[in-house]
Amino acid sequence: MSQEQQARAWSAPVWPKDTLRIAFGVIWLIDATLKWLPGFRSSYMSVIMGEAQGQPGWLRPWFDFWIRFQHPDAMFLAYLAAVIETLIAVALIIGFARKLTYISAIAFSLLIWGTAEGFGGPYTSGASDIGTAIIYAVVFAGLLMLSYYGGPARYSADYYLEKKISWWWRIAETRRPAPADAPAGAAPAAPEAQATLARPA
Repeated sequence: MSQEQQARAWSAPVWPKDTLRIAFGVIWLIDATLKWLPGFRSSYMSVIMGEAQGQPGWLRPWFDFWIRFQHPDAMFLAYLAAVIETLIAVALIIGFARKLTYISAIAFSLLIWGTAEGFGGPYTSGASDIGTAIIYAVVFAGLLMLSYYGGPARYSADYYLEKKISWWWRIAETRRPAPADAPAGAAPAAPEAQATLARPA
């Protein structure tokens, strides 16, 4: 058995990375469901304004900007946050546009961390964690790297769309997938073997 065949025989199964993606998608779906409840919309601005309290003075312009930006359209932005989280959750579960989804979700998570979670602060006496959104961003970055090293995800919508749409890999994969290997036994014989077969006995 050649080294390539041994590597193929000992290669890791494909389902764990898809299981991780889908499980994380279910978590996001639960989180998105909570965003559709009336309580989230009614407390949307108060949460952001509350996170601005106690922050260091050099961060005050940042929070003032977001408060002024969101206050006139707070209800619309609350619905928009729920829609974005729902779309991310569904894309994760079905494996749709994975690269685009991961990059967009990283940006969205960092935005949430820097506004609604106040960068996990203020870091005064009694602070116990740095916020959950930054952890979500790290998980999405991990999924992005796993996509690079693991290649196409068999249990995903992208896997089938890439067969139908030649350019789909650009928004689904972090690198161009290698051509599929020929099935064992179907590969053409080496030139030396062909010459031996052609030589009369």
